Parts: sequence; structure tokens; C-alpha cells
Amino acid sequence: MTGQAVRRVRHVDVDASLQVDLWPYEAVIAVLERGSIRDWAVLTAAIAADPWGPVARQVEEHLEVASEPALVALLSRAIARSRHRAEQAERDAVAARVNDLVNRSGFTAGDFAERVGTSASRLSTYRHGRVTPSAALMHRIERVAADGARRAKASKAP
Repeated sequence: MTGQAVRRVRHVDVDASLQVDLWPYEAVIAVLERGSIRDWAVLTAAIAADPWGPVARQVEEHLEVASEPALVALLSRAIARSRHRAEQAERDAVAARVNDLVNRSGFTAGDFAERVGTSASRLSTYRHGRVTPSAALMHRIERVAADGARRAKASKAP
């Protein structure tokens, strides 16, 4: 490996330029068992970037048999916190999408809710991210918004 930075982790050589999710499983385990806080920070950054990805899964699997309670607590919280943040970002994105669709439809919120088959108050919970609509309802919301936009465009045509 001439010219490449190599990191020796226990008995495993890891190309330091590789993302953590490309490391061999043994390297991740070695970092968990013998690494420092700085090494664990690399793992938690990878977990934050992809909370259900391979690094998070490998760490989770190892924590089930790990004997160091402080490490288990620390990394379990890091995984839970990363997943919570990702779920919140997803809810926010869905709420923003619902808002955009309602606004572009040309319908009032009450009319839009009626056409979707829900109440105005329930639609409000989707728009504010308090509740996430099902995939089927989201598809219906998309369809109603497209229909409303077509109607609005047709009514403005000469």
C-alpha cells in the first residue's frame, strides 16, 4: 500500500481514506474493544450519517455481547439519538411535502382534506408533522394535489 495512509487496528490494516462503512467487520470490532474516545467518535459519526446502516448494525450486534457497560450505554445512546434525529427529519420532510402539495393544489385546506377523505384537523396534523400519513394516503394526497393544479391551470386558460 505504497503512498496510502494505513491504519493498523488490532491485526487488521485499514486504508485510512476508506469510509468506516467500508472497513472490515473485524476493524469495527477492534475499535469497539480497544479503541479510544477519538476512535469511537469516528464510529458515532458514521452512525449519525446512516443510523440504520452497516456500521450501526455492526455496533448494535457487538453491543449485545459487549462486557463494558459504559461503552454499551454510550454507543446505545448514540444509535438511539441518531435514529431519533433521522426520524424527525423524515417527519419534517413529509410535513413540508404535504404543505407544498396542499398549497400548489389551489384548494382550501378544508376542500383538500375533504377530497383526500380526511378532516381538516387531521390534515393539519400531517402538515405540522405531528402525524405522518400512510404511504397510501400520501399517494392520494399527491393525486388530489395534481388534480387541483390541473383544474387551476385549466380555469386560468383563455
